Amino acid sequence: MLIWIGFLVVLILLLWLFRGILLPFVVGAALAYLLNPLVNQLQKWRFNRAWATTLVLLGVIAVVLSLFFTFVPMIGQQVVGLLQRAPGMVADLQALVARYSPEINEWLGPERAAQLQASINDLARQALGFLATLPGELVNIGLTGAAVIGITVLTPVVAFYLLLDWEGMVRGIDGLLPQEHKAEIKGVLSDIDKSMAGVIRGQGGVLLLDAAFYATALSLVGLNFGLAVGLIGGLLSFVPFVGFAVGFGLSVGIAVVQFWPDWWMVALVCGIFLFWQFIEGNILYPKLVGSSININPVWMMFALLALGALFGFVGLMLAVPMAAIASVLVRYGVAKYKASSLYLGHKGGSDDGAGAA
Repeated sequence: MLIWIGFLVVLILLLWLFRGILLPFVVGAALAYLLNPLVNQLQKWRFNRAWATTLVLLGVIAVVLSLFFTFVPMIGQQVVGLLQRAPGMVADLQALVARYSPEINEWLGPERAAQLQASINDLARQALGFLATLPGELVNIGLTGAAVIGITVLTPVVAFYLLLDWEGMVRGIDGLLPQEHKAEIKGVLSDIDKSMAGVIRGQGGVLLLDAAFYATALSLVGLNFGLAVGLIGGLLSFVPFVGFAVGFGLSVGIAVVQFWPDWWMVALVCGIFLFWQFIEGNILYPKLVGSSININPVWMMFALLALGALFGFVGLMLAVPMAAIASVLVRYGVAKYKASSLYLGHKGGSDDGAGAA
């Protein structure tokens, strides 16, 4: 236990010390983990490991570049337009609420109507404050031009060499495991691998499907900035409830300003989110993620906030995988504790002694 705890402390200190340069390596390692099954499949088809790695990475780079040049100009234009129009839309929404305040007072009562007005004003101030500080926050977490260039150049190189030597690294780690506990450690590592696959491959797939559906559906119904809002809501869905709340709030607010007094269009925008939440919760998540991860949403949000505060954008990227690893280790620790004489008492200790004898 002391050795493993010491190893964990050293790892955290190294991450904190080198947090400023870790982003390309973290992204490259995640990309290598994602693509390793494809490279293994090509090897089964008699491809050399180096050629398989090269073909897979070139295919991924081609897809990413084509998507970049096809959609990024349009998305960037919508995001910039949304940021520029946000203060005006908030003012329009406040004016709309003020115009219908007599009806709202009659429906909710004066006290609740005043509370609603205060809540809308408070949310508007917070949203505008967030938008005003967003450029500075992006610089603080490392999303500068130099960092983007570093990711673009270094990430494929890191992913290539990790993929090329993946089997050698696995054999090297396997050779370092203590022989007496090797089977047990490999069982824990297998559980961690399943959990990581569920997080990176499963939840990553759900996240991309969320972004694609919201962006497409909101654009088709004619919502202003629907593409940008859909992508924001979908890509934020890795944080429990946050992606849905942000996307839903932005979409409904824009729909009220744009379509009022056509309540059917506002209801249609609400229906898009409620429908997809049903599909995600009952079909996508069980099929793509399943029971491979079992992380409490509160623990997930704590991990995101804590690691984001410590390591910046690198911490946000590491938070979900590290939460999955920690969940596996905690379950393993609880199982070991329940099998120990400390939990079972003298009877468990006697049984252990008899078994050893």
